[in-house]
Amino acid sequence: MTDVQATDLEITTEDGVADAYLAHPADGRPRPGVLFYQDAYGLRPHLRSMADRLAAAGYTVLVPNVFYRLGRTPVVELPEFIDPAADPTIWERLGPVVASLTPDLIKRDAGAYLQWLADSPLATDGPVAVTGYCMGARLVLRTAAAFPDRVAAAAGFHGGGLATDEPTSPHLGAPDITAELYFGHADNDRSLPPEQIERFEKALTEAGVRHTCEVYPGARHGFTQADTDAYDREADERHWRALLDLLNRTL
Repeated sequence: MTDVQATDLEITTEDGVADAYLAHPADGRPRPGVLFYQDAYGLRPHLRSMADRLAAAGYTVLVPNVFYRLGRTPVVELPEFIDPAADPTIWERLGPVVASLTPDLIKRDAGAYLQWLADSPLATDGPVAVTGYCMGARLVLRTAAAFPDRVAAAAGFHGGGLATDEPTSPHLGAPDITAELYFGHADNDRSLPPEQIERFEKALTEAGVRHTCEVYPGARHGFTQADTDAYDREADERHWRALLDLLNRTL
């Protein structure tokens, strides 16, 4: 694995300034860019360590605080180990924050994040990859659909609400996606029931999107997040293998 250099930075958007974390190989040579979307718990030490691991594999990884309109990270103060069962107020505080990020805002911000990577000497010219977790998987789909000329690969893990009945459901953007997709679903996930998984795959297939969708048996929603009660080491390592395989193949 490659030595990694990391820094905090700011990205100017149409609506303000987003704080962000950047990780890349320490030699400073340009590498393929990866836009990394957080889960609802936000940009925190665990997500930084995930970005570092991805950068060590040879990528320039940008992790924006997608809730920047509400403040710099941490937007919501959380314990070092996150267990909503032990503190039910966590989602009472997070719910309005997540709901504040509308599809229009996601698309607008994605343009700024992708432009930052396009302008950075640390990222190679050409398309990038996007990966995201929990709510971040929805942002992945919206970004891939809105910027098909910029996104060559898109991955999402334990995503929720990917194919709802809403007129703005993320899966409806499938016809605009040209990237290759990989989605690893949590097993028995209330935020992504079997009917949504079926609707999601059907939309991708009918749109001709190259994709792989897999359910990780026994893995709970949030299985990649080691600082939460949902963490599953075996499923997490499977996610890393799948993600790196997708990036190595497409970038």
